[in-house]
Amino acid sequence: MASPADRKQEQREAFRADDPAGGPLTTDQGVEVDHTDDSLAAGERGPTLMEDFHFREKLTRFDHERIPERVVHARGAGAYGYFEPYESCAEFTRAAFLQDPAVRTPVFVRFSTVQGPKGSADTVRDVRGFATKFYTSEGNYDLVGNNFPVFFIQDGVKFPDFVHAVKPEPHNDIPTGASAHDSLWDFVSLQPETLHAIMWLMSDRAIPRSYRMMQGFGVHTFRFVNADGKGTFVKFHWKPRLGVHSLVWDEAQECQGRDPDFNRRDLWDAIEAGEYPEWELGVQLVPGEDEFAFDFDLLDPTKIIPEEQVPVRPIGRMVLDRNPENFFAETEQVAFHTANVVPGIDFTNDPLLQARNFSYLDTQLIRLGGPNFSQLPVNRPVAPVRNNQRDGYHQSAIHSGTNYFPNSLGGGCPAHAGAGTSAYTHYAERVDGHKIRRRSPSFQDHYSQPAMFWNSMADWEKQHIVEAFRFELGKVGARTVRARTVEHLAEVDGELAAQVARGVGVPEPSAAKAASKSASPALSLESLRGDGSIRTRQIAVLVTDGVDAEQITSVRERLAAEGAIVEALAATDGTITGSDGETYAVDRALPTVASVLYDAVLLPGGPVGTPPTAADPDAVRFVRDAFRHGKPVGALGSGVGVLSALEPEGLRLSTEFQHVVTDQGVVTDTSPGPASEEFLTAFVDTIAAHRHWGRGPVRR
Repeated sequence: MASPADRKQEQREAFRADDPAGGPLTTDQGVEVDHTDDSLAAGERGPTLMEDFHFREKLTRFDHERIPERVVHARGAGAYGYFEPYESCAEFTRAAFLQDPAVRTPVFVRFSTVQGPKGSADTVRDVRGFATKFYTSEGNYDLVGNNFPVFFIQDGVKFPDFVHAVKPEPHNDIPTGASAHDSLWDFVSLQPETLHAIMWLMSDRAIPRSYRMMQGFGVHTFRFVNADGKGTFVKFHWKPRLGVHSLVWDEAQECQGRDPDFNRRDLWDAIEAGEYPEWELGVQLVPGEDEFAFDFDLLDPTKIIPEEQVPVRPIGRMVLDRNPENFFAETEQVAFHTANVVPGIDFTNDPLLQARNFSYLDTQLIRLGGPNFSQLPVNRPVAPVRNNQRDGYHQSAIHSGTNYFPNSLGGGCPAHAGAGTSAYTHYAERVDGHKIRRRSPSFQDHYSQPAMFWNSMADWEKQHIVEAFRFELGKVGARTVRARTVEHLAEVDGELAAQVARGVGVPEPSAAKAASKSASPALSLESLRGDGSIRTRQIAVLVTDGVDAEQITSVRERLAAEGAIVEALAATDGTITGSDGETYAVDRALPTVASVLYDAVLLPGGPVGTPPTAADPDAVRFVRDAFRHGKPVGALGSGVGVLSALEPEGLRLSTEFQHVVTDQGVVTDTSPGPASEEFLTAFVDTIAAHRHWGRGPVRR
């Protein structure tokens, strides 16, 4: 007789579904499918057709895979604020919220990672969501974007495949919040259209220092429509006032352990402190008659319009000034949808955008428990809502009267909006073509723009990209996948491919190649340092008994006046006694923090000799890591000796009183007493530059 465990195993066998080998792909109804890479469209560049039952079934099944957590973008942080235009944009769009600089439109913004669940860490290598809900006078407008301007696929019918590939492996649900595994890179190696977004993913853009220091993009080409019905293609850009800054991979990984909420905490704390983050909204505008003026297709979401060809025109600014009161009620229940548009903003036939316009609503129906999620406070528009859509799960209103149109018993209400009102009118565009599953040849160049991205990077950015590829592919067990990916990289740049190949143990490509020599300097982080402010930068001051109190006071006062946040760190919590005999509060104990949580470090001196900080292993490690990660370092008086003891290769340090030396992002002055104005100015400027690359190693 079988044991209970055996009987349970036998019961399970009846439900086992083997890998789908030995037969063609089918729908859930058993209908064989001959093509699953492109949606059914009206012509190669036409809109997706609702009769595509395979597309709808595939997306619907994918949309409903998770409850109640989001399938993607599960881990997020949000805030309220406002948007105000700089001037009227009536020449291009009739959208009311883009007309009057005196009118502020309320917004809610949600930032997120993509791959990991709600419990994953903030600083993983991943795309970041940047979704903005504008509560306009004409209804809600959602600009649902990312911090990359391009996506991994061209047609939304492939979205379930891409997300299944990047999500944890199905057999063991590993890894969490990471793309360094076989299935993602197998997909990438078989889908070269992913390469442009992959280049962004391997760059430092995938590990932002802060949500407040992160760009946002609408990804797709949308359409502005003015009051005369004239259309203009538009791409949306958010640019942070604080500049675009990133972590480096080593510290991003350590942050996951030291503070998995690093980015969420940073956003929350800044707003609570009144340091309201701000972005400028810019647009790239392309007249309708110039649709085919580029060497790529405007409808291709894996392409950008280089800013050197079409400059970004600033049209307004957004400020986030209020944290949510309840994370679940607001940040978790907020629902964004690319199809939430207002008069004056319309779609194009981008096949990924067309799929999103279907998929988002479909997902929200199951995630938020029915069709009335728009009544939740965070989703409710400020514009009045009048329609006959009633009942359903979680209906909070008690309706009366008729619920159909046309009617006479209800006085004909709600009635159609009349001519000349603010009613939404779709852009009139001729559509014709054969019903086909085929991508336009204009979508087929998968290498030129990844090459342009690579060519645009500074040397240190290129080095980080190579290291990222080596890390990611080094986690891939299948060497055939590693080799196939390297072959695609060879089509982007031969030297890139060779460096990656050497790092992951596969043959180097036989011949160096380059898809393009073009470059766009606007893509490099070197071009996006911001306005020179050091507001909200976190500065660590390492202190111990006997520290020069005048130095601490002078530096703290100057950095605080510049808007930086200064914290005194010591071996233990509590207080220390300064050189003046007074006690000073310690903000944090060194064992509870790490250099990766700060933007810069200062080493003050003591009255005689080198202070005990030099003997503290936590302090030594703190300084070594800050130096290694390219962060600004300042040292005063005998504090210079702490830095000198690490024997940094090729670094010039101050060796005489009243002599400030600035070299490779390190500012030193061996003078005792208060920091000089020359030192303070140099240190502030060094912090404003954020990172300083090219330093030699430290020997201790």
